[in-house]
Amino acid sequence: MTGYYDLILGLIPLALIGVTGIVSAAGLSLTAAVPVGATVSVLLIGHALFVNGPVASASESTSVTSSLQTNSAE
Repeated sequence: MTGYYDLILGLIPLALIGVTGIVSAAGLSLTAAVPVGATVSVLLIGHALFVNGPVASASESTSVTSSLQTNSAE
């Protein structure tokens, strides 16, 4: 099953190459088109990291917290 992060990993190079190609075909020079494509890729990475960031589920975080409390008591 394809998850959100699998889609992001596929979209990063696709956005870089695709947006660069489209902007270049629209008339901008390649030197100006590459930063535009890179900006779209960076926005995708930023969304994946900060807006929809990977977090541990509640059961995982409670087990880590309980193991830390057990180790600190010893």
